[in-house]
Amino acid sequence: MLMRGKPGRLRAGALWCLGWVLLGASLVAQAQAQRLPQPSAAGADDAAPAMLATSTWTRAQLETWWDTLRRHTVAGGASLDVPAELLPPETDSDWQPVMLPDVRERPGASVVSDAGSFEMRWYRVHVPADDAVMALYVPRLVTLSAAVLVRTPQGWQLLLDNQHVERRQWVEPLWLSLPGRSETGMDLIVAAPVPAGSYHAVSRIWVGPRDQLERRWLWRERMQSDLPQAVSFTLAVLGLFSLTLWLRRPGEAIYALFALGALAWMVRNLHYYVSLPVAPLAQDWFWWATHASLGWVMLTALLFTLRFTERRWPWVERVLTTSVGLISLVSMPMWLRQVDMVVLQYAVTAAIAAGGVGWVCWLAWRERRSELSLMALALVLGVGLGVHDLAVLAGWAWPEHFFVMPFATLAVMLSFLHAIQCRYVVTVAQVQAQNSQLQEDLDEQISVLQVQNAQLREAERQQALLLERQRIMADMHDGLGSSLLSALVAVEQGNMAHEKVVEVLRECVDDLRLVIDSLEPVGHDLVSLLATMRYRLGKRLQTGGLKLDWDVQDLPPLDWLEPPDALHVLRLMQEALNNVLKHARASRVRLVTRHHGSYVEIRVEDDGAGFDLQSVQHGRGLKSQIKRAQRLGGKLRIDSAPGMGTRLTLRLPVERKA
Repeated sequence: MLMRGKPGRLRAGALWCLGWVLLGASLVAQAQAQRLPQPSAAGADDAAPAMLATSTWTRAQLETWWDTLRRHTVAGGASLDVPAELLPPETDSDWQPVMLPDVRERPGASVVSDAGSFEMRWYRVHVPADDAVMALYVPRLVTLSAAVLVRTPQGWQLLLDNQHVERRQWVEPLWLSLPGRSETGMDLIVAAPVPAGSYHAVSRIWVGPRDQLERRWLWRERMQSDLPQAVSFTLAVLGLFSLTLWLRRPGEAIYALFALGALAWMVRNLHYYVSLPVAPLAQDWFWWATHASLGWVMLTALLFTLRFTERRWPWVERVLTTSVGLISLVSMPMWLRQVDMVVLQYAVTAAIAAGGVGWVCWLAWRERRSELSLMALALVLGVGLGVHDLAVLAGWAWPEHFFVMPFATLAVMLSFLHAIQCRYVVTVAQVQAQNSQLQEDLDEQISVLQVQNAQLREAERQQALLLERQRIMADMHDGLGSSLLSALVAVEQGNMAHEKVVEVLRECVDDLRLVIDSLEPVGHDLVSLLATMRYRLGKRLQTGGLKLDWDVQDLPPLDWLEPPDALHVLRLMQEALNNVLKHARASRVRLVTRHHGSYVEIRVEDDGAGFDLQSVQHGRGLKSQIKRAQRLGGKLRIDSAPGMGTRLTLRLPVERKA
């Protein structure tokens, strides 16, 4: 059974390995990116040195500054028309060197109260004179927004206003192609507003030849923005497909869990696709939904994996579900607003995930099944990458790294697809084995039935031969035998004249011929049967002085017309013609056949003397004819009048009831 699923498992394993290779390549690329040659305008191998100055603003000042940038972006102009206190500091004493990346960690237990104050952080980078086309590149900038300014003889000029990507600022690398060339160099200002005392992260600022920096920018843009969206879209399509499978097969919980996990991941990445709400309370609930959904992604992944173990562990599933539900409830923006829940929520989720993945690893080691082991390995990788993202999110380490959970999701998704394919292959193999067994049982039963049918057919044939033999014996005994016996007795006693003996013997021969003709296959064709009788009795009618008018039309086949029924028809017609020869004193006799829909009609008409039906008594012969007609399912009728001849009508059904 399992051997039949081997090719499918190999294909799934190849697909899974390909996914791991892609994932490893992406992570290696991220590590290698930090070791690539670092271009700079000064020709050094490090990022451009930066100076830092800070300004404290109110919310109204920040909104005024934003509105000024927005109007300047739309209308243009030589210089920014803003109050002097909203511009970068003029004196060099206000600037101090800063080591980039510049990161302020998230507060551990409490958050800064929202008093409406903001801190504008000005980063100044000097661009020396160079003939190459220069560009500015900032890999990671976690602030409210960003703008790039340059000093000209007319004043401060805006080069970049990044407000249009504010909702994606945290995953959107900053890129700016600098205008023209400067013979004396120029100073660039990167303005980054943040709430006073809150978490922020500004990576190293790169200034150098455009062709070199553009490759780094495009690579980062694809890794930290395009690829996660592609993974989310792929997972959404697979989740919709799994939902349709679950609706068709409600008993298969793995499809429902896969669909729920895909839905939770879509909620987790809402900030990639939709704009943030305007109201602060709505923003709180929006971020709570995106953060809390990661725990549900982890929960559905663990529950999905536990469905592939040899036995169910309900208490583990209840503990995991209760834990994720509690952390989601506690982290709601309805209470404990003085606590920074983001880091706490992710840390607790990581701890729950580590416990669940540890349990899965123990089960995989104990059961030693490939699909469960691969899922456990993918979940271990997911926990590791989740810890990496937690450190980046909290500002503890790797401030210039981007979030790699989408790659963990890709690995887990591929391992899940591999497990589903393995289950499908095993199920198909089991079904094929069951079908093969059923086919073998069916073939055996068919063989037995064929033997039994052959035995039944042989028994029916023997029974038919016996019945036919008995019928022929009865016909010979009652008809031919009786006539011969009567003639023999009469001859022995001398009571029968020679002519009478010849007539009796001729009738016996005709009767014998009728019995033989009834055994001939006529294919249920009544006309052929009558034609055979005409051939047998034609000479006798001619010898008796009768002229036969043959008015026979085509009749439909009578499916019920078997040899016994054919003999009854022949005897009725023979008796009718004998009566015409013996008693009618006729010169012509006419045989007519007609089809009247549900029945066929045979008529024997003569031009003889006829008789009175009221005065004649029904003899034994007439009663015998009526009984024969009834056995055939038909009706017999005789019409006659003195001097008008006689007409015998036999009506037979086209389809006779059993």
